[in-house]
Amino acid sequence: MLNKYVFTSVTEAIDAAVRAFKSFEKLGISSREDIIINLRSVLESNLEKIAKMTYEETNFGILRDKKIKLKVAIEQTPGTEDLNTEAITKDKSLTLFERSAYGVVCDILPSNNPTATLINNVISLLSSGNSVVLCPHPRAIGVSKYLTKIISDTIFKISGIENLVVTLDNISLNNVNEIMHHPDIDMIISTGGSDVAKEVIKCKKKIIAAGPSNPTFIIDETADIKKAARCIVKSVSFDNNLMCVTEKNLIVVREVYNKFISELEKEGAFNINDFSRMIKLSKVLLNEDLKPNKMYGGVDANNIIDIAKLKRNKDYKIITVTVPKIHPFVTEELLMPIVPIVVVDDFEMAIDYAIEAERGYKHTAGIYSNDLDRLNFAAKKLQTSVFVKNGSALDAIGFSDNTPAAFTIANITGEGTITAKDLTRKRRCVLIDPFSIR
Repeated sequence: MLNKYVFTSVTEAIDAAVRAFKSFEKLGISSREDIIINLRSVLESNLEKIAKMTYEETNFGILRDKKIKLKVAIEQTPGTEDLNTEAITKDKSLTLFERSAYGVVCDILPSNNPTATLINNVISLLSSGNSVVLCPHPRAIGVSKYLTKIISDTIFKISGIENLVVTLDNISLNNVNEIMHHPDIDMIISTGGSDVAKEVIKCKKKIIAAGPSNPTFIIDETADIKKAARCIVKSVSFDNNLMCVTEKNLIVVREVYNKFISELEKEGAFNINDFSRMIKLSKVLLNEDLKPNKMYGGVDANNIIDIAKLKRNKDYKIITVTVPKIHPFVTEELLMPIVPIVVVDDFEMAIDYAIEAERGYKHTAGIYSNDLDRLNFAAKKLQTSVFVKNGSALDAIGFSDNTPAAFTIANITGEGTITAKDLTRKRRCVLIDPFSIR
């Protein structure tokens, strides 16, 4: 062990988390609530530093947007109030359904959204009574260790329990694999990429896995085009489109295409609708295998325009580019402030193309339409974990109207947006003989 909460050995880290869990499970819900209240306060006071460290270490995205993400994670992640008790009384029995902790949890974190996801998951895990071994992405190991320290120091100050949240000094595929398969790990949460998810689901554990995404949004001829353009530019430009939930391709009905492009441009979009400029952009952002060039992930739109040697006379928030449905910009998740547009003849074609573009990941999709039947039809056909009607993708995960925040979207294992209740065992307890006062 290097210092409290940061370990060099997988075995030492897990042993410490096991001991911490045994102490934690003796405490009541009120103790968890005290920890979460104080944790939110401490994290809030460190928000600026955490955001700056995240930005400097990962070297992508937008600093001000990272602050917003952290604030949402700190303030809007549900706590113990998410653990509702259900009761059924009959003439001769009382049945309770309550949620209990799993135990020691391995939490595998992503590179594109490392610290907000860490905070969101830790608040949820502690609220549900678990201890956690954090596996941050190597690109964010420094800030993750800093976060582990301030979280664990706060827990110790309030409860006297050490090592309820731990991590390793260095993260590699080997030690993550060792953690996942360790017999004392009771649950694994994976918010990493699809390759990680494939390995996670091989483990004989309780798994919560977020897999690949390619969020697609439909804009039909009945939509409020000004609102759609405003919401899409705001969402795609947020942290340079690093979040897996934000819009990655648009399916637009031809009747409103020109108006939509005009409104996008008013909102700050650099529009490309000719073959030559599309090819220039493609050569820069795609590798020889037609996969996204990861070095441009989270890079500012203006930098991308300049690197592609495309002329611009001002600063832009995002890039829109009209392409065929088979273009890699549509079929691959770019994680850049770029959104491809596919033009279709009508709503029926839009649905078919959207299903293709989403690729069956069942992650995120949405629609802008003022036709109620179409809103419901699209939601039923796409069957995604997150579906948005007449709003941005950010609205769906806590960035609007003070709704519960969720940064892990378990599309592979089916839980959808993860909060504390999803990190528990649902247990049924039955008391026999009369217990009804009706």
